[in-house]
Amino acid sequence: MHIGDSLRLGRWPAAGERDGATAIEWIVLENDALRGALLVSRFILDCQRYNETLEETTWGTSTLRHWLNGSFLDVAFTAAERELILATNSADNGPGTPDTVDRVFLLSVDEVRKLTHPGKGNGVDRRTVATTYASAAHTDGRRLYVYDKSVEADYLEREGSRQGCSWWWTRSQPKAENGTATTAAFVGPRGDVKSYGKVNLARYGVRPAIRVS
Repeated sequence: MHIGDSLRLGRWPAAGERDGATAIEWIVLENDALRGALLVSRFILDCQRYNETLEETTWGTSTLRHWLNGSFLDVAFTAAERELILATNSADNGPGTPDTVDRVFLLSVDEVRKLTHPGKGNGVDRRTVATTYASAAHTDGRRLYVYDKSVEADYLEREGSRQGCSWWWTRSQPKAENGTATTAAFVGPRGDVKSYGKVNLARYGVRPAIRVS
């Protein structure tokens, strides 16, 4: 596998809740002989809060991490596919916050900046759009922000149509003090990394990341 290649692994709703699951498309960000290939979903797959309540938290204790390594992992992949997904040490989670070991995780700020570009540069564009399922309104108040203004840099072409980009979470909490924070970093529609996302905000998207053997 080469950087920028795409592959399909697992399934998740894309067009809508009643339309069944669709193969998940992943982009190769890194291929290491020892650590495996680092993949991130090409599109935003869901809209989730980093943490269900506004309180001091860490990536390790966040409800989003538990969702990714619980419900998402179990539903998106078959038992055979789960065997391909490596347990990965997640560092760069925020000042003083502990490392974690995850099967599914979010990219860190450092990984975003190192392995992608904000619309200009060589390699993988960090800007992305959401599936129809991810941008749909949820009964618990979640509703993904989708850009709908006049800056062309905030739009991408997907399947022949012009679509607004969306915010998506990283796992890093740059503003952590004493190891916890009520905010986490996210990527904006133009590919810029921001550090002030309140953990209980219900308008940010999820681009899961995995390492595979």
